[in-house]
Amino acid sequence: MKLMLKDSDIQKLKKELATKEDVKNLSQRVDGLQGDVKNLSQRVDFLSGEIAFIKEEIKEMKQDLNGLREMVQALTLAVDRLVKAVENLRQEYFSIRSQLDRHERWIQQIAQKLRIKLKY
Repeated sequence: MKLMLKDSDIQKLKKELATKEDVKNLSQRVDGLQGDVKNLSQRVDFLSGEIAFIKEEIKEMKQDLNGLREMVQALTLAVDRLVKAVENLRQEYFSIRSQLDRHERWIQQIAQKLRIKLKY
C-alpha cells in the first residue's frame, strides 16, 4: 500500500511547518537578540565594576565610622572624667564654704565676747 499526500494534506503541512521566510525572519531575530545579549553583557560588566567600586566605598565608610566611633567613645570617657572632677570640686567647694561660714560665726562670737568691734 502506497501512501500519497493529497493537496489538502500539503496545504495543512504548509500552515504548520516553517517556511524559508520564517526561518530567515527567525535568524534575523536571533541575530538581533545576540546583539541585545552582547549589549546586556557589556552593561552587566560595567555594573559589576560599579558594584565593586561601591563596595570599596562602603568598606572605607565603615572604617571611617569605626574611627569616629572610637573618637566618640574617647570623648565620652573624657567628658565623664571631667564631670566627675567637677562634681568633686563642687563637693570640696561646699565643704570649704561651710567651714568658712563656721569660722566666720566663731570669729563673730569671739569678737562679741571680747567686745571687739570688727570692721569690714
